[in-house]
Formats: sequence, C-alpha cells, structure tokens
Amino acid sequence: MNQDQLKRRVAAAALEHVQHDEILGVGTGSTVNALIDLLHENRIPLQACVSSSEATTARLQGYGYEVVDLNSSGPLELYIDGADECDPHRRLIKGGGGALTREKIIAAASRQFICIVDDTKQVDILGRFPLPVEVIPMARSQVARQLVELGGEPVWREGFVTDNGNWILDVHRLSIVDPVGMEQQINGMVGVVTVGLFAERSADRVLVGSTSGVSEY
Repeated sequence: MNQDQLKRRVAAAALEHVQHDEILGVGTGSTVNALIDLLHENRIPLQACVSSSEATTARLQGYGYEVVDLNSSGPLELYIDGADECDPHRRLIKGGGGALTREKIIAAASRQFICIVDDTKQVDILGRFPLPVEVIPMARSQVARQLVELGGEPVWREGFVTDNGNWILDVHRLSIVDPVGMEQQINGMVGVVTVGLFAERSADRVLVGSTSGVSEY
C-alpha cells in the first residue's frame, strides 16, 4: 500500500465523523485533498465549508461545495486537517504547506479538531520536521536571529508567499521537549504571525492510517 492509498484510507475513516448538512472546517494538504475527493465521491451534503487555504477553497468549489468566511459561519462543530508531525499527546507540527495561520484560527474556532495522518508522521518528540514560522516580511532577519538563539537553524522559504502575504522561516534542528512553552515563546517574538506548533490547542483526536488499518488516539 503506497502513501496515497494510506492517505485515502485515513481520510475515509474521518468521513464517519462528518455530519450531513453541517458547516465543516477543512484544512490543507495532500491528506485533506483525499478527504475532499471522498466527500465528493460519497456525495456528502454540507451546508458549507470554512477553508484554511486558497488551494483548499478551489478544490472544494470545484466539487460544488460552498465556502464561507469564518466571520459569517461562527464557531464550528468540526475541523479536519492533516499534520507534518504528531506526538503521543496529539501535539502537532503543521505548516509544511504554508497555511499554518489560517489552520490555527479555524482550529481555535472549532469544538472538535480531528487530525488525519499516515503512520510516517508519528514521532516521540516533535522537531524532526522543520518547524514553520510565518513572519511579517520586514521582520524575517530579526526573527531568524532570535530563532538561532533558541538553538534552531532557520531557513527562509525563498520564493514562497503565504495566502496572508507573509513569508515562512523553516526552523531545522529543534528538539521540542516543551511544545507549549516553545509555542508561547516564538509567538511572543515581534514580527511573528504564528508558529506551526499546535500544542496549546492540540488535536482532540488523531486518526492514523497504516498498512494494517486505521487507529485512533
């Protein structure tokens, strides 16, 4: 079973948590793309969706789903998204696709956040995957210097601009033993929009796809 099949398997398991005719929060990435495809294939009726990226919006609208702004939808019952890493406490690194800020906003507005991953994304300690930090462009070097002081090696994701018009620093070589503390510390740096640590607001459920099936914790 290849990676695409694993992603489709775990996305199918997430469908069981979707209520017909609700407003669904939808994340970004290849696993979420599999979920969107399955929503369409199974003709799941939704009142609307709140999307975390322009790419997700385009995919949803291509299948005929209405996408509404979070300001008009109000609090959401369910948000489904993937992750780049997940630890045993359901804390995540997200933002490989650059949508971390909107993803964090939707997660905060949702009663339940379900994370869908394949088993390659599971780690004991976060930090193997470079930690994305969205920054105001003029603050890139200033923030990078502070990230170096934390022991990281920030690399500018050159040529990439977020949907919010900002830049991304990918921080390598961090062993994140205190995800909540590091999230607070980086978010407190002037010029940081947000960091791709989802620790203060971790996932409520994680569905993990593997060759043997789908597990949940």
